Amino acid sequence: MTRRKPSTLTDLALVAVFAGLIAAFSLAPAIPVGALMVPITLQTLAVALTAMILGPWRGFAATCLYLLLGFVGLPVFAGGAAGIGVLVRPSAGYLLAFPIAALVIGFLARRFVLRFGTAGRRWGLFVVAGLAGSILVIHPLGIVGMSINGAMPLQAAAVLDLAYWPGDVIKTVIAALVAVAVHRAFPDLFAPVAPVVDSERTSAHIG
Repeated sequence: MTRRKPSTLTDLALVAVFAGLIAAFSLAPAIPVGALMVPITLQTLAVALTAMILGPWRGFAATCLYLLLGFVGLPVFAGGAAGIGVLVRPSAGYLLAFPIAALVIGFLARRFVLRFGTAGRRWGLFVVAGLAGSILVIHPLGIVGMSINGAMPLQAAAVLDLAYWPGDVIKTVIAALVAVAVHRAFPDLFAPVAPVVDSERTSAHIG
């Protein structure tokens, strides 16, 4: 895989666009579930897709920007919610898990692409990356959040969390299929950044 030229502007643009994508997915009608009415949303699909396409650090930055926009008052959370008041809701753990999940998913997706490419059925590896972020980060932190803010035992919160698993698997598969298609169209998204060469030193060396 060829190296890509470093571009801060491109990276910032991608971060901003995908933060907006997550916000847009959050506007889809949510489905409240369980005793605490924590909704099923498309946010997790957007977070997984962002990480699979941008990689760990840009994916992390995009999800952090999305949360920041919501915390300062923009209605970008599920149901049009906004402000730091969302942190006392039972769904707070899921929200706070997004940046960490993006790191995990993006790291694994990038490793898989650099090692195996995107040919054939490599989308299955993206599914593995997405489920790893979900299983290791989103669901555990979501359970903790429901337990603390919903004032219930961890075991009860874990039982409630089971209702979100089928949808998360489906959303992860969709994100993986889309991400593989994007990487085939733009194969340099995960290409290593080319080192910056000091032109003056190079000229002096050549002279």
